[in-house]
Amino acid sequence: MRFATYELHGSASAGVVDGDAVHPLPAGTTVLELVRAGLPAALEAGAAALAGPSVPLADVRLLPPLEAPTVRDFVAFEEHVEGVRKAIDGVADVPPEWYQAPTFYFTNPYALIGAHDDVAVPPGSQRFDFELEVAVVVGRDGASLTPEQARDHVFGYTVLNDWSARDLQAREMKVNLGPAKGKDSATTLGPWLVTANELEPHRDADGFLALDLRVSVNGTQVGQDLLSNMGWPFEELIAYASRGTEVRAGDVLGSGTCGNGGCLAELWGTRGEAAPPPLQPGDVVEMTVEGIGTLRNQVVAGVDLPPVAPARARPRTRTRPA
Repeated sequence: MRFATYELHGSASAGVVDGDAVHPLPAGTTVLELVRAGLPAALEAGAAALAGPSVPLADVRLLPPLEAPTVRDFVAFEEHVEGVRKAIDGVADVPPEWYQAPTFYFTNPYALIGAHDDVAVPPGSQRFDFELEVAVVVGRDGASLTPEQARDHVFGYTVLNDWSARDLQAREMKVNLGPAKGKDSATTLGPWLVTANELEPHRDADGFLALDLRVSVNGTQVGQDLLSNMGWPFEELIAYASRGTEVRAGDVLGSGTCGNGGCLAELWGTRGEAAPPPLQPGDVVEMTVEGIGTLRNQVVAGVDLPPVAPARARPRTRTRPA
């Protein structure tokens, strides 16, 4: 089942997508509430909505499927790590620490945008990029979960585009912290939330979802990979996120960028040049994940802000001035 949040005539509603139509859920219902109610209850509510009226998808604006309490983004594709590290750090290998455990950072839940919304270039960036990912949505609260337990905490999946200002990111990560402003301007989530049972037929013998992922810029395909090339399945990512702490229903966990052109920076690293070039206003980025759906966002000019003030040199005094 596919749950969506959409805007129609200036009001936001939740519904179930079926073909080219969306069937509204009862007024006031949110997708986050359905996730917190649990998958069985959500499927029951969705089935009831499908028996009712519908609205053409063409008439609505798709919003992010849910208001995520938190958004973690992992880096679970080895090929992506290798290429991007070369582009940003100039080192063409995967650090041994990557293999030891999943790595993630918290990104900005307030920056989520819809499947077809415009995305602005972050202030001061000249090297704007996309990242093709799949995100899992946690369906139950839990703490210090095992991977086996985490399987029962999966509600569903959606497509995630982690827009990235590579020049800002490179500066921040030289301080061994971040990324921060290199990543927090926009994250596309959508087009809807597909429940876990819909994608189970795609699970391979090793427990990974073998879904085809593709991304194009202005109609030209730039990257293609399989989701099953992740270093860890989503259950391992959820378990690691909950290790010594907790995850809650509605939390979003991104897979990290796929390989084979899942972002421009990977290609810059492997090719040794900025080809294809960084994104510019007017460029259209389209991502399609098998079994889930398609995102299509146009890049637009961002806010023109003054430069950031540099830090002052550290004072050398140790006593308070008289």
